[in-house]
Amino acid sequence: MPTLKIRHPMNPTTSSFSLNLNGKLMSLATPKVMGILNVTPDSFFSTSRYMSEEGILRRAGEMIDEGVDIIDVGGCSTRPGIDLVSEEEELLRIRLALHLIRKRWPDIPLSIDTFRASVAASAVSEYGVDIINDVSGGTMDKAMFSTVAALKVPYILMHMKGTPTTMQKNPHYDDLMVEIARYFSQKIQQLRQLGVNDIILDPGFGFGKTVEHNYELLRRLTDFQVFDVPLLVGVSRKSMIYKPLNKTPDESLHGTIVLNTLALSKGAHILRVHDVAAARECVQLVQTCQNAGLC
Repeated sequence: MPTLKIRHPMNPTTSSFSLNLNGKLMSLATPKVMGILNVTPDSFFSTSRYMSEEGILRRAGEMIDEGVDIIDVGGCSTRPGIDLVSEEEELLRIRLALHLIRKRWPDIPLSIDTFRASVAASAVSEYGVDIINDVSGGTMDKAMFSTVAALKVPYILMHMKGTPTTMQKNPHYDDLMVEIARYFSQKIQQLRQLGVNDIILDPGFGFGKTVEHNYELLRRLTDFQVFDVPLLVGVSRKSMIYKPLNKTPDESLHGTIVLNTLALSKGAHILRVHDVAAARECVQLVQTCQNAGLC
């Protein structure tokens, strides 16, 4: 299979997009920080788990104080090898979190991290959630694409090979970039035909990829410009950081900062992170370097 080769007419530091969030435009001329709020007991990074009302409100408030642009709420862990919770349990978890956040901070942009169309529909219709973040790219619920089109909200289209249960069992690609490019091309065409306007690509670091695959994705990040849509990068505290360093997710903040900086320099528009303040500093300093002609 031939190697994917793409010409890049755009400078990744100057491309600009905006998202329609329930009638309000969010410009991505300055990269945004999406903070992770897991209302689960089993997400891979233990300090990102919040199940109580007090914990949810405290963490959401901390992220807002640190300058978060979007809060991404997830009620079903998709870490490698996980047994997925039921739809009913996921709905119970996310409804509590969304109710609490919307009541306290009605204007903060919210994203729902789910692969289930019914959960996405409930989050948008009941709580005015602004974005749907689907790790499966519509492969785990065939109703997801039509649901997104009907809801008319931005959709984060992620690449994952397999399912959360199987994805890290010896993932293999004949050509990593060709396979992912074909995947995105087909999915974007399906979404456009349904009338979905705002699509955000997520290469899916750590989802059906080895450490080597992840670094190849990062090296070739600018290749995704060919799709002419915003790019989200989520590497926060993942195994591509802590395995080479022989550390744990808890010890991987510094490594996360390094890779987020590289991602921004290669055109990332949104960073999905556990550590909002550190990511905000990355955005500010990378932009300062770009303005000074350093990167």
